[in-house]
Amino acid sequence: MGHCMRSFVALVLTMPLLIPVAVAQKPPAPAPSPPPSTPPSHSASPPPPSSQPIQPTGDLVVFLRGHVATNDGTPVPSDVLVERVCDNQVHQQLYASLRGDFTMQLGSRTDSFVDASGDPTSQSALAGKNSSMGIPRSNLRRCELRASTSGFRDGVISLVSLDASGSNVDVGVIVVQRAAKIEGMTLSATPYRAPKDARKAYEKGLDAKKHGKLPNARKYLENAVEIYPIYVNAWFQLGTVLEKDNQKDAARAAYTRATTIDNRFLPPYLSLASMAFQAENWTEVLSLTAHIFDLDPLNRSAVSGYVVDSDPFNCADAYFYNALANYKLNNIAEAEKSALKAEHMAMLNAFPQLHLLLAEIFVRKDDYATAISELQIYLQLVPNAKNLEQVRLQLAKLQKLNGSAASTEKPDPL
Repeated sequence: MGHCMRSFVALVLTMPLLIPVAVAQKPPAPAPSPPPSTPPSHSASPPPPSSQPIQPTGDLVVFLRGHVATNDGTPVPSDVLVERVCDNQVHQQLYASLRGDFTMQLGSRTDSFVDASGDPTSQSALAGKNSSMGIPRSNLRRCELRASTSGFRDGVISLVSLDASGSNVDVGVIVVQRAAKIEGMTLSATPYRAPKDARKAYEKGLDAKKHGKLPNARKYLENAVEIYPIYVNAWFQLGTVLEKDNQKDAARAAYTRATTIDNRFLPPYLSLASMAFQAENWTEVLSLTAHIFDLDPLNRSAVSGYVVDSDPFNCADAYFYNALANYKLNNIAEAEKSALKAEHMAMLNAFPQLHLLLAEIFVRKDDYATAISELQIYLQLVPNAKNLEQVRLQLAKLQKLNGSAASTEKPDPL
């Protein structure tokens, strides 16, 4: 687990998430207690197709389309292979186009064969010749799409929840991670220029930190930055040690020093955003997360599907911080945008508290039905939450309000 995710877990364990929304005719927002520190596991996989009921023709998915992007924003290689993997077996393959786009036709004679181009035109033409194409939507819950290419770590999108209806489904963006980082972002080039003695002290500091020996870790890391003052990674790690030792001001100073050395090295920005979040300095949270978003390639992509980002630095918690800060500052549209992006980047079960936040946002928009859905998802993800009864009461109130709204909107009988 990366430092940023550990920071997030620590936050939800130490502070309440939301405040009630004082809006007339609207139920108060739940005051959720934190979920367990480890995300709940997924429910058991559905039975194999042979034991599932026959799906109606109208529930068939014929095309899965999407886009492959690199984590650093560079053009995708020309040999990106996209595979549909179900129950750990590859069922279908094709190559993405030079732009990274792909369209996969399901239930056709092209299954298990590589299509030399991701051009949707040729596959659409085949659809007209084969009226039996398509796969029941429920069967795809056991599947994922995997993008792979040389020089990059695989990117994966799970098909466990296909929100879109219809036979042509846009799964969103699959992100492949460059095996060798470029131009900073989550790694900095400065450690490779550090003198041998500084690198040795840095490594000893990391080892001491790993074994919980914080005083020794601090001593070695301070030695590393003394030998090599622009050792950005050492400044960042020193900040994490100081923060663990509850020396907040010193930790903030170390993180800030790292940002002045290399402003493309993002981990200290996230740590500073985390500290601002805890201090409820919402304006500072927005400023720090905005810098992260400026260097996040996914922020420039239309993320509509669920994205698995295998980078140890995960921007999902930055989007969560940004969403709650915007909510607190009454920027509801921006809060919703960031919360949805965090949800899509982190998969369904990584941030259960996001669903409480989204429920509050939808209540503010008088969208009770969607707010109900978000609370139900939260209860599914955290069935033993300490705030279980509180959330259930809130859910009952919303269901009553939603029923009243539906009855008032229903036209008079003829």
